[in-house]
Amino acid sequence: MSFGLSRRRDLDPSGIAIDTDALPPLPDDLLSNASAARLDPRAWFPHPERPLEIEIGSGKGTFLVQQAALQPGTNFLGFEYAREFFEYAADRIRRAGIPNVRLVQTDAADFLHWRVPDACATVIHLYFPDPWPKAKHHRRRMVQDRFLIDAHRILVPSGELRVVTDHPDYWTWMEEHFGRFAAPAGGVPESHHLFQRMPFAAPPSAREGELVGTNFERKYRAEGRDFHATILRALPPLPSLPRSG
Repeated sequence: MSFGLSRRRDLDPSGIAIDTDALPPLPDDLLSNASAARLDPRAWFPHPERPLEIEIGSGKGTFLVQQAALQPGTNFLGFEYAREFFEYAADRIRRAGIPNVRLVQTDAADFLHWRVPDACATVIHLYFPDPWPKAKHHRRRMVQDRFLIDAHRILVPSGELRVVTDHPDYWTWMEEHFGRFAAPAGGVPESHHLFQRMPFAAPPSAREGELVGTNFERKYRAEGRDFHATILRALPPLPSLPRSG
């Protein structure tokens, strides 16, 4: 399958790419002992004590190159499943000399679910995820109930899940899922809410008039597409009310 990039033998992802084959295997008792599979991705950085932000679907690495350079005190972990994009992005980041980025080529949903520990990240960026438009493929969409539960577990309290899409049907799907887990902007959270909806605010690396400034956004803007965006801010667990009587 071609992703618009020819395979180049001179790409060098060393120092940026994480070799998932070198990770310890998932334990046999995974379903009954999920914590045994956890590993801390902050340990992959020269300064593991710094805040961690995660990007799902890094593509050619445009957002990471732009934003990580502006936030040298923050570690950025990108996930990209397509091998050609992954190698290109890792090589691009290495050549740019940006030390606070690491890239993983794996299924992000499964990695977050099984591997990443609680309260690990301050922000999760999900920009222009694959809409998987056919109904039979909807189970492959990143935004699912399990993903939202995982995102809340992984984020620190008040951490943010930042989402942008150009696909109207996928946005309808997202809104249905957000409605089950997030209180509306300005609304009062209830006991089942994990997030509070917030208006989207562009990161500092975005150009004037852009939401994020990824390659997909710039391409879709040129095509005149509309965009949908939101921020879900992680809520702490609500305290249990004392029983009366």
